[in-house]
Amino acid sequence: MSRPLVSVVIPTMNEEESVGLVIEEIMAAFGDSPLEILVVDTDSVDRTREIASSLGAVVVEEPRRGYGRAYKTGFERARGEIISTLDADMTYPAATIPGLVDRLLVEEFDFITTNRFARMERGAMSAKHRLGNWVLSLATRLLFRVRVKDSQSGMWVFRRSALAGFELTSDGMALSEEIKIEAFRKARATEVPIEYRVRVGEVKLSSWKDGLGNLRFLFSKRF
Repeated sequence: MSRPLVSVVIPTMNEEESVGLVIEEIMAAFGDSPLEILVVDTDSVDRTREIASSLGAVVVEEPRRGYGRAYKTGFERARGEIISTLDADMTYPAATIPGLVDRLLVEEFDFITTNRFARMERGAMSAKHRLGNWVLSLATRLLFRVRVKDSQSGMWVFRRSALAGFELTSDGMALSEEIKIEAFRKARATEVPIEYRVRVGEVKLSSWKDGLGNLRFLFSKRF
């Protein structure tokens, strides 16, 4: 199947240990298919930008902090008809992106998100993070009536054209749940199981702060 240009957007902050591995996995999976890799970097002080650039990625500097802000900037700069996202820490199976793109096109979806809990490696997520994700996913289902098992997954594949109909207000971690809410309410969306791997490098999440912030966001968006 002939694919249109796919833009893979990766937010980074001090990911020199893993960003090169992620980029290489993406490039190997796509082969000769049209591909653009954008690394949106939020003031890394290590060699993240240098490594990404040396491997052919487009490095976009975003001094404004925030997971959601980085993604929005990446979406604005992406040239592809199809956009995919994932983290720079090797947790997500980048090699599966081409298959997800093909499914999006063949089955005429607008948005595909992923469920990390379906095939999670031992040690990939702490018990505390599992509980927090369960609470947030349950709240998302109850408040917005969307069928999502993993509201916090950061690996998505979607049509660029779908973004025009989404109202994305969060510049923080809550963008992950917000984009799914918008997609399942306003577009043709589905969730698929993926493998979720042990992280390479240091954890950046602030568990309680981010979790409570995401929960507050759900209620503020709903009411």
